Amino acid sequence: MAVDVNAETADDTATSIKSAGGTAWSFRLDVRAAEACRSLAEEVAKSVGQVSIRTKDLPAAVAFYRDQLRLDFLFEAGPALAFFMCGDVRLMLTVPESAEFDHPSSTIYFRVDDLDAAYAELSGRGVPFDDEPHLIARMPDHELWMAFFRDPDRNLHGLMAEIR
Repeated sequence: MAVDVNAETADDTATSIKSAGGTAWSFRLDVRAAEACRSLAEEVAKSVGQVSIRTKDLPAAVAFYRDQLRLDFLFEAGPALAFFMCGDVRLMLTVPESAEFDHPSSTIYFRVDDLDAAYAELSGRGVPFDDEPHLIARMPDHELWMAFFRDPDRNLHGLMAEIR
């Protein structure tokens, strides 16, 4: 199901969306809150520098992110850490040191220009997708399309394209 958002209702919109796989999300879009967060980010947090991704099998994870996603491999640090670059963001693959850190990673959304081409390319490399590219939302100036896939540890990630 796609969501239509227009500038007149975007300041306070409550809705839900459902993926092709059946997962439903509810959200409240508040443009005023988004503007406040953007202002805070400009003053405090300039950008995201690194994201940690938990793995139980570092060699398999390195192979996946290097060979299937073809991210820029930087280096490994000991038996429990490996680093990649994705644009300006560094990804850290890490084997959890304790139960406290042993949980699924956050969902990372990889921005692509051509979602269908990226989906076909990654599928051809054996990346396991949960669904096909599908429309998430119609915004005033673009459509948001996504497709979701899993890494070897079953962490959920997505490809996203903003079609203008």
